Amino acid sequence: MDDQPAPQPLTARDALIHGGLFIACCITTGLYGGPYFAATLMGILLCHELGHYLVGRRRGVDVSLPYFIPLPPYISLGTLGAVIKMRTTIRDRNVLFDVGASGPIAGLVVAIPLLVIGLLLSDVGPPTPDGFIEGPSVLYVLIKLAIFGRWLPGDNVDVQLHPMALAGWVGLLVTMINLMPIGQLDGGHIARAALGQRHETLSGRLHIALLAVGLTVGGFMLATALSAGKELGDALSYAKYGAIPWCMWALMLAYMRRQAGEYHPAVSDEPLDASRRRRAIVMLVIFCLIATPVPFRPVL
Repeated sequence: MDDQPAPQPLTARDALIHGGLFIACCITTGLYGGPYFAATLMGILLCHELGHYLVGRRRGVDVSLPYFIPLPPYISLGTLGAVIKMRTTIRDRNVLFDVGASGPIAGLVVAIPLLVIGLLLSDVGPPTPDGFIEGPSVLYVLIKLAIFGRWLPGDNVDVQLHPMALAGWVGLLVTMINLMPIGQLDGGHIARAALGQRHETLSGRLHIALLAVGLTVGGFMLATALSAGKELGDALSYAKYGAIPWCMWALMLAYMRRQAGEYHPAVSDEPLDASRRRRAIVMLVIFCLIATPVPFRPVL
C-alpha cells in the first residue's frame, strides 16, 4: 500500500456534526414511515457506512465518519442516505476494493434479515387502487416466495408491507444503487479496483447506458399501459416511473464527475489478488440479484 498520512483524530465538533445529522435523519425518516421504518432503515444505513469507516480506518485510510443527509419527509423517504469523505486518494487496488465492498456487504448482512422479519409481520391482500407497488428484484421475489409460498404479486394480490419490510426493501434498493459500477459509487470503487485504468472508459459508457436503460424501461411500461387500455396521457404518467429514476441517477453521477473532474482517481498497476478477484465477481452477482429496474410504480 502507498504511504498514507495518518488518519485525523475525531474532534468534539466532528462528533457533534455527525451525531446531529444522524439524529435529524432519524426524525425525518420517523415522520415519513414511523418508528419501525426509521429504526430499520437507519440501522441498515448506519451499518453500511460503518462498514466503510471501520475497514478504511483498519487499512490506514483517512476517512471521516458518515455524514447523514436528512430530507423533508413529505416529499421523500426522509433521507438521501449518507456519505463518507475520504481525505486521501487510495492508489492500492486491494485497499480500494476492501473499502468499496465493505459497505454494501455490511448493509446487506443487516438488511436481509430485517426484510425477512418485516415480511413475516406483513399481510397479503389486494393492492389499493391508488397505491404503489415496490419494484421486484430476483432476491426480493425469491424471499417472498420462500415466506409466502407463492409468486407475488399475482392473482391481484401482493404483500401489504409492514414498515419494517418497506425499510428492508429500501435497504436493498439503496445497496443496488451503490453497487452500480460507475464513478465514485461503491460499485465504481470495486470495478476500478478490479479493472484498473480501463474502468474510466467503461464508467463513461455505463453512465450513458443509464439513460438508455431508463428509456427502455419507460418504453416497456408505456406499451404495457397502452395494451391495458390506458389513454396516452395516463400511459405516459405510468411510464415515467420507469424512466425518471434512471435519468436522476445519471444526473447525480454527472454532478459527481463534474465535482471530481474524473470518474475515479488513478490507481496502481498492481492487480487485485486472486481472492479479491473472486469476491469482485461475487459482488457483481449480488448486484444482479438485487437489481430493481422500476423502484416504485402505481397500480395499473
